[in-house]
Amino acid sequence: MTPSQVSAGGLLQLIRDGRANTRADLQRVTGLSRSTVGQRLDMLNRAGWVRHTTGASTGGRPSGRIVFDPAHAAVLAVDLETRHARAAVLDLGGTILAEHTGPMEIADGPEPVLDRLVGWFPDLLAAAGVSPDRICGIGVSVPGPVDFATGRVVEPPIMPGWDQYPIRERLQETYARLIGGSMENGPVPVFVDNDANLMALAEQRADHADCDSFVLVKASTGIGAGVVIGDSVYRGIDGGAGDIGHIRLHDRPDALCMCGAHGCLAAVASGGALARELGALGLDTASGRDVRRLLAEGHPEAVRLAREAGRRTGEVLVTVVTLLNPGVLMLAGELSGVPYLTGVRELIYQRAMPRTTAHLQIVTSRLGDHAGLIGAAAMVVQFLYSADRADARLERLAR
Repeated sequence: MTPSQVSAGGLLQLIRDGRANTRADLQRVTGLSRSTVGQRLDMLNRAGWVRHTTGASTGGRPSGRIVFDPAHAAVLAVDLETRHARAAVLDLGGTILAEHTGPMEIADGPEPVLDRLVGWFPDLLAAAGVSPDRICGIGVSVPGPVDFATGRVVEPPIMPGWDQYPIRERLQETYARLIGGSMENGPVPVFVDNDANLMALAEQRADHADCDSFVLVKASTGIGAGVVIGDSVYRGIDGGAGDIGHIRLHDRPDALCMCGAHGCLAAVASGGALARELGALGLDTASGRDVRRLLAEGHPEAVRLAREAGRRTGEVLVTVVTLLNPGVLMLAGELSGVPYLTGVRELIYQRAMPRTTAHLQIVTSRLGDHAGLIGAAAMVVQFLYSADRADARLERLAR
């Protein structure tokens, strides 16, 4: 990149990544003159996107550090599950300022669910002390495949009625009504993605930022995977990457999946599948959450089935691990306790080549139930403050 190509948005990217946090560093990394760096920093200062701090002294005058200011705006994040939902206000660094969790049946359909969610927003904003006009974007996590370019869910097995529904447009419309029907800078940007993708993004950034090949498997009502390569989510050509719950097992043609096919991994080893098996034994289990409760209580049948589910999932993950050679394989969701983890490990280390697993860590979630929210907020920030989008927003602010 030549100096003329390093815009104000480019400087912001360097500052956010921690690659250059002083004026001298910005000059050195970009090749820009002192005056040009100063002019472009002035644009970021006027927007309120950066703040200046004093670095540690090494004996001389302390250097002035420039950092991204996570408090200059906020994000609304929504994490939809099959039977409950979470919504939160977060700052741009991913800190949760206010949160609400409540029952929500995703099978009720998009309009009732989205309208109910937006009804939570006023109290959330008040609890966070954030005015509606400080929200720079809304991020939505859903339990189904998403065409990221359009923000629409595509043929979701566990989201009846949501296929191709315009989630982005509906939320923009209802949020505009919430703040009085007028948005000076246009509709609030809304981004939608699959829950496993966003959980992977959050977890990789939180604890494994040095891992360039990161895989997260969410085992709840269904089973899905999120893949982060470098610092970006890998979605495939239309959002179908990571849909491992619908890989067919060779020996279970009797298992009917919610997608309509037989023998899918999700029909055999998901929280929903285990809930059905435990229900057949006379236990009160309607969802993966009930299975998690029984696992926490140490119920022997739940423990046995969770370990076997881990083994069946491990059969599929042997191929995933061999193909991607990740540094970290993280298990998350309702089933991701010790029995399930043990089953996954058994199969992977038994069947994958030692070369493939020599540097592999198989771990469980650190962010837990907050991973989807934090990932949804990170998605918003990643796109709105990328170099190109930041420049376009700065141009609008300057008018």
